[in-house]
Amino acid sequence: MNLGIVAALAYGILTVVGGIVGYITAGSNMSLFSGSISGLILIFSALIQIQGQNWGLTLAAIVTAILIVVFAFRLAKTRKFMPAGLMTILGMLTLALIVHQFQIMKLGRGG
Repeated sequence: MNLGIVAALAYGILTVVGGIVGYITAGSNMSLFSGSISGLILIFSALIQIQGQNWGLTLAAIVTAILIVVFAFRLAKTRKFMPAGLMTILGMLTLALIVHQFQIMKLGRGG
């Protein structure tokens, strides 16, 4: 298992947990829905990549990039580090690891 898969899986789990916490603490149905859907897509993409399907990594990159934009806008709007700032930083780290994995695959070194 490569770092791109681990990062997508971890970010997906964190996103699902964050959606649940947002629902519990603020009663936000939108947090529960969006966190669950995006997190489950990231988890699914990691599992697909584990099975050798490279499009799973592409899906993870797209979802992660969308989440980075969403959380960056939320951070700019609220000016509160938690949770938007943390999720933006972790999303950028996840995306960097995914892009690194793309480069490894392009060079043919596998994963």
